[in-house]
Amino acid sequence: MQGLTAIVGIRVGHASNFDALTGCTAILCEAGAVGGVDIRGSASETSSIDTLQPGHITGLVHGIALSGGSAFGLEAACGVRHYLEQRGAGFRVGRAVVPIVPGAVLFDLDIGKAGIRPTREMGESAAAAATADAVKEGAVGAGTGATVGKVFGMRQAMKSGIGSGLVELKGGVLVAALVAVNAFGDVREPATGKLIAGARRSPDSMDLADTESVMKVGAMRAAPEPHNTTLAVVATNARLTKVEAAKLAELGSLGIARTIYPVWTMFDGDTTFALSLGDARADVNTLGVAAAEAVTQAVVRAVKNAPSMGGVPGLAGEPHS
Repeated sequence: MQGLTAIVGIRVGHASNFDALTGCTAILCEAGAVGGVDIRGSASETSSIDTLQPGHITGLVHGIALSGGSAFGLEAACGVRHYLEQRGAGFRVGRAVVPIVPGAVLFDLDIGKAGIRPTREMGESAAAAATADAVKEGAVGAGTGATVGKVFGMRQAMKSGIGSGLVELKGGVLVAALVAVNAFGDVREPATGKLIAGARRSPDSMDLADTESVMKVGAMRAAPEPHNTTLAVVATNARLTKVEAAKLAELGSLGIARTIYPVWTMFDGDTTFALSLGDARADVNTLGVAAAEAVTQAVVRAVKNAPSMGGVPGLAGEPHS
């Protein structure tokens, strides 16, 4: 699937460390995009988020950096910023060019090597690898160490990763999404409600336990830790204001709520970014409906395309050599 890069002006690149099971993803919009953000989870870790607020002096952003490594992974955004600076993309201040690159991270420190996290250099590598080709999905980039279904801890979780989605509206208006799914909860197929990935009944079983049911009967392990976070980016070729972009991010977040159960918990840092590029015209509410649909596609694809890694089983089976 083409996914997020179907929006002209967006390029996506990944950098992955398959030994440490971590990585980062750079979403580039060098000519500038109107941005917005919606943070729903209570364990978010971000950078440069204020630049997306309607009252901020910067009207455009030039990239989004998504990374593993928890708070350490925020370094990756510096690498994306440095890459863009070298290309002359950014907010011009006197003789300087300052690229605006908001970022967010997810927690993947307990699947691979906790002491190895995405760095500035890895962020720059992800940016340098960015392309307008179809988005690479599965356990790559920020989704390299992503997992879902952690109500019983990592021993009974399942592998996840990155997915992308695309919805086309009348008149050539496009809305696309990229999502790195690293949720405390389970993933359900939105059309049927069927569980497709999440917490398993035992470490040697692929039978799913149903996290919400586990919680309701009081079988959740004591005090789960904030080792999660689903990160989404939705984009459109329709022209939006900053206020409308924030609304698009908010409506796009509904796609996470339609696929992940439970969602937006105290253990998740769920964050959705929105980007507007182009001059197409469309009602923001209609765009929001499409954004939610694109995000649902992306979440499902993130788990379906994730191979087994780090002793955690994935629906795509063993990775190809």
